[in-house]
Amino acid sequence: MSSRLRSARLARSLSQRQLAALAGVSRQAVAAVEAGRSEPSLRLALALAGVLGVGVEDLFAAESALPAIRAEPLAPLGREGSRVALAPLAGRLVAVPLHADAGVRSGFTPAGGLVGGPAGTVRPVGAIRPCVVVAGCDPALSLLEAPLALLDPPLGLLWRPCASAGALELAARGMVHAAGTHVRDREGGTYNHRARERLGPSSRLLGFSSWRQGLVLRPDLDGRVTCVGDIAALGLRLANREPGSEARAVLDRAAARDGVAVHELAGSSSEVHGHLQVAAAIASGLADAGVASEPAALAYGLAFVPLSTERFDLAVPPVHADAPEVRALTTVLGSPWLRGQLALIPGYDATTCGVPAAGP
Repeated sequence: MSSRLRSARLARSLSQRQLAALAGVSRQAVAAVEAGRSEPSLRLALALAGVLGVGVEDLFAAESALPAIRAEPLAPLGREGSRVALAPLAGRLVAVPLHADAGVRSGFTPAGGLVGGPAGTVRPVGAIRPCVVVAGCDPALSLLEAPLALLDPPLGLLWRPCASAGALELAARGMVHAAGTHVRDREGGTYNHRARERLGPSSRLLGFSSWRQGLVLRPDLDGRVTCVGDIAALGLRLANREPGSEARAVLDRAAARDGVAVHELAGSSSEVHGHLQVAAAIASGLADAGVASEPAALAYGLAFVPLSTERFDLAVPPVHADAPEVRALTTVLGSPWLRGQLALIPGYDATTCGVPAAGP
């Protein structure tokens, strides 16, 4: 009960003092209910629920009494009792399991519910906050959270970390508002026009960032390794990205140019999910080399050999083109604050942020 009141208050960006003033009660009364030190009177419960725009039962019913509701998972939900993040999306509810990269950034991510009840259902643990739902591998997507929370009304960010192929699959099913992609087109050096082929000609591509992708190496290998052939010759251990990732495609193309069979490289069977995760594996000594973005290499102080310059766009499927969440996302992408934050991260080029991609 107390956690639900606090979640509903924070979802509306209200302090305890602000909520108390709007409800005509004392801040101490709100704090006591949130801390579980006091049961709310009927008058207090009605006042708080009215300000927060939710039913009294939804806000103050015992958590065990909350019914399980069906949600559409963006990835397998895991065992009963597992934490999930929840967001409404075009009349349905989507869920992201909070494990591995989705569950931890610099700390644990707040949960919106728990897996439980019949298959495909979850039990909310608080008010379900309107969110922009995105999928993609760029770790800078987390920067969207702060400006979305400052909008009126405020929005949350539900982010499913995954490779471009997985993100586009979710977009094709209408499961995300936008899919992050940096896939090279079949011909030439352009990027992401194949996303329109996957999602349809009326889909949109919104620019987010550009970076170089290449070989990430232990610092002592700087200058000694300049290509995949050197990795093979020195018998270095590889931190390989998962199938469907553009990083894996970059490795395959570079290996083919050098006449190297990727499956013969030590560590080729590994599957590391994410640019920062590749860099972390190398920095911790679990691998010697891998393919990831330059910002990831710089963040961990590793050596870097560029192989390609890539554009990372957000592909919006036609079904969500007019959604208010997409309009909010477009506003945030065009903000000087977001461009400035991207530009502060070494290795990022923010000039495409918020700029629609030209047609093929």
